[in-house]
Amino acid sequence: MPQELKNVIEETLKPLNISFQEFSEIIIRLLDYGMLNRSESLIESTLYDRYLQCAALVEDYLSVMHVALMHDKKFCFLRVYPPGAIVPGLQSHDAVPFNSGFRTRPSQQEVGVIIVLRVEYEKALREGQVDEHGCVMLPLESLAIALKNLLRRALPDNQGERKVLFKHLRQLRLINFNSDSDLDLEDSWLSIQPAITSFVSDTVLDQLYPNDSNDVDQFTANKDSEKSD
Repeated sequence: MPQELKNVIEETLKPLNISFQEFSEIIIRLLDYGMLNRSESLIESTLYDRYLQCAALVEDYLSVMHVALMHDKKFCFLRVYPPGAIVPGLQSHDAVPFNSGFRTRPSQQEVGVIIVLRVEYEKALREGQVDEHGCVMLPLESLAIALKNLLRRALPDNQGERKVLFKHLRQLRLINFNSDSDLDLEDSWLSIQPAITSFVSDTVLDQLYPNDSNDVDQFTANKDSEKSD
């Protein structure tokens, strides 16, 4: 970084009592993880609160690289999007192609699970089954049934592959679970995080159900019926 730019940033941060190193920690975390969730850990809680102090500077700094930042103030999380990405709720801008570490490329299997998680989250929203942190609890069995009914796919039979899949989704801050051993239990539960709405937009749901907005409810009703059988 040119010394002149560093000096400008340091002067801007000085009234906020934030050092250049502390500012860098926010940027590095966002670009490394692609996500910053206040409820995730003490580290991310500290970084999020620090971001609130210098939000304008963080956004200006990222905008120079054409990196978009989405801030969910209700559930206190940040997500960054590489140039050219379609950002839910933000105006898109033309930008040069970009291929960076924080451009997440889930596997085809992960994409299927993510879509079903978004459908289940939407269902819970309609039924008012969302906790104060915006999270939704979902039995692992229900996820497996929904995946089969909606996309004609199945979760990996191999426990090792299944754990790798769920660990990656947890790294993306889309789900959470207590421990890896929980995934071995038949009655395991996952917590769908509110960040799922920034990963799969309403437009994707509309493309899944283009004719009838009640199709999601019908799908889940059929799923519950199959489960009871």
